[in-house]
Amino acid sequence: MKTSIKVIAAVLSLMMVVTVVGVTAYSAGADSAVKKTAAAETSETETSESPSDGSLTKTETVYVMADAKGQAKKVIVSDWIKNPDKLASIKDKSNLSNIKNVKGDEKYSLDKDNMCIWDAQGNDIYYQGQGKNDIPVDMTVSYYLDGRSISPEDLKGKSGRVKIRFDYKNNKFENVGVNGYKEKIYVPFVMMTGTFLDNEKFSNIQVSNGKIINDGNRTIVAGFALPGLSDSLQLDSDKLDIPDYVEITADAKDFELSTTLTLATNDVFNDIDFSDADEELDKLDEKLDKLTDATDKLIDGSSKLYDGISTLLDKSGDLVSGVKALANGAKKLAGGADTLDKGAGKLQSGASQLNQGAMKLKSGTGQLESGVKQLASGLGELSKNGPTLNSGAKKVFDTLLSTADNSIKAAGITAEKLTIENYSKVLTKIEGSLSEDNVKKLAESKARETVSATVRAQEDMIKLQVTEAVKQQVLAGVLEKAGLSMTVEQYQAACAAGQIPEAVQQKISSTLDAQMESDAVKGKINQATESKINELIEENMDSEAVKSQIAEAVEKAKSGQGAITSLKSQLDSYNKFYQGVLSYTAGVDKAKTGASKLVAGSSELTGGTAKLAKGTGDLDNGTKSLKKGTKALKKGAETLSGGLEKLSKGTGVLIEGVEKLKSGSLKLNKGLKQYKEEGVDTIVDAVNGDVKSLVERLKAISKVSSRYKTYSGLGDDMDGKVDFIYKTDSIEK
Repeated sequence: MKTSIKVIAAVLSLMMVVTVVGVTAYSAGADSAVKKTAAAETSETETSESPSDGSLTKTETVYVMADAKGQAKKVIVSDWIKNPDKLASIKDKSNLSNIKNVKGDEKYSLDKDNMCIWDAQGNDIYYQGQGKNDIPVDMTVSYYLDGRSISPEDLKGKSGRVKIRFDYKNNKFENVGVNGYKEKIYVPFVMMTGTFLDNEKFSNIQVSNGKIINDGNRTIVAGFALPGLSDSLQLDSDKLDIPDYVEITADAKDFELSTTLTLATNDVFNDIDFSDADEELDKLDEKLDKLTDATDKLIDGSSKLYDGISTLLDKSGDLVSGVKALANGAKKLAGGADTLDKGAGKLQSGASQLNQGAMKLKSGTGQLESGVKQLASGLGELSKNGPTLNSGAKKVFDTLLSTADNSIKAAGITAEKLTIENYSKVLTKIEGSLSEDNVKKLAESKARETVSATVRAQEDMIKLQVTEAVKQQVLAGVLEKAGLSMTVEQYQAACAAGQIPEAVQQKISSTLDAQMESDAVKGKINQATESKINELIEENMDSEAVKSQIAEAVEKAKSGQGAITSLKSQLDSYNKFYQGVLSYTAGVDKAKTGASKLVAGSSELTGGTAKLAKGTGDLDNGTKSLKKGTKALKKGAETLSGGLEKLSKGTGVLIEGVEKLKSGSLKLNKGLKQYKEEGVDTIVDAVNGDVKSLVERLKAISKVSSRYKTYSGLGDDMDGKVDFIYKTDSIEK
């Protein structure tokens, strides 16, 4: 039971982590960009982190390039082989094609077993290639407008209630033994899908199994699913509903959608330790055994209660005899009243001595009252100054906080207004935001945003250049089909020299124009243009100017972080002084209140001593009345004796009540036996069934997950981990 709760908590934690990563990746930026010209192909490099335990480790990131419906078009794999022991040669297994080193000049060769032998020279190896295997989880993206299915192409520019649904099919499983049977256990992939929605085009946004973050201009939407996990656990949906899809709904205006990104990872179950699950169940069994034993003891106790009440019923005759004996004792009480009368005389003599002492006490309390009044007067003066002292200290604190607010604002930092109650929390948050990692990520993302804007401003010119190049290629094809064995340059020269008939030129020109207007050629131009733009963006990001600006931002952040730390320390010091002032003035007020009460008390004490003197005289008179009271006591004792005689007659009713108690205890004993059979025994059977079965399935899922470490292949002496990133085409007008 506890183990299943840990699994759910781990999945939710992963969702939060991935959401944060997605936000960081999308909200990027920098201060400037540098425009460059470069070649036409796009390259991607791997920068993800890898676990390190001193052995060879391959960290693999598989990029699945998909169309808008989620259908994979191309699979690109980035591998990082970590070489902690600085080996000169590394033997690697890979089924990728077009393998190329992306961060060094190390070469590889193939041995007789088709293994890649890298000339590592003690370095880590970073390479990239194209995947050929099927991906473990298929993704399908469906679109709906006002409740009806629609294609991505037809959805462009439309308005209405839009639903985008991501369905995932887990293809990776093993048949393993669970609870004595062979069961199909899926690799537990967590699918995290995210995208951006422009707030000018989308509103009333909702997502299943996910989170929405709105920064005012755009909304980040992220959702998660665990395909195959429900089948692996075999739990009723009433007990635990595990999502296997993500659904985004929104009101759209002039629909367009940027790319969506989906992360698939099985790290969640790799990080959960089920080794102590059996031990925890054993502890639960022990507690249930104790519950069973306690219930048995309770049943035994109810049986003893029944026996005891039976005994009480049998002994009721003795109770009747006791009541008669109590009546005889009441008669003896009357005789003791005479002895009490004799003691009253001695009490009167002591009262006289008490009166003399009371007179002396009255004189001393007068002097005490005078001193207490002087103390109360002095504390009253101090208390009057307390509000002024508190107000002055608070004004100084508010001034310090206002100065700090202005300094923070001048540094370009947006933060909540500082107060005495929140300044520590706010400044601690600012310190964290100025960490080197956070500032570097922010600077890099701003740089990318600015570089992208600069390059895309030249999109028309780039597209014009690409169009001209494609036109030359198409013209060459037209000439070849027309049977003209000449290059484009030769053809153009021949036309200029009048060697090509006008009719031929017109036919070639019309054919060229028709092909240039075809969807295939236009698509090729658009694709080449986008590829060129992405290439220019990456080259500008790798420029020294951008790197320098990012480094400068990090250094400024370090300085700002130190200033915030110092500011918080200064405010903490003054806060300690301020709290001391408040404690002092509060103490003075409390002392003043106590002194006032003491003045009133001393006055009461003076009056009380006078009353005491009078009271001691009254005590003497009271002792005389005591004798009369003893006579009344004797009379009361006689009345008590008469009442006990009546009680003796009512013991029959008592016996009847005990008989009813005996009957009730018998019912209690039967009820406890029913509770054990229908309650405790049922719980024990459930623990020995469903919970133990669930733990066995979770352990099987964890084992299957830990064995899935690679997509492209893994050497015998190599550890690994693999993540998948799906990128869909954008839907733009």
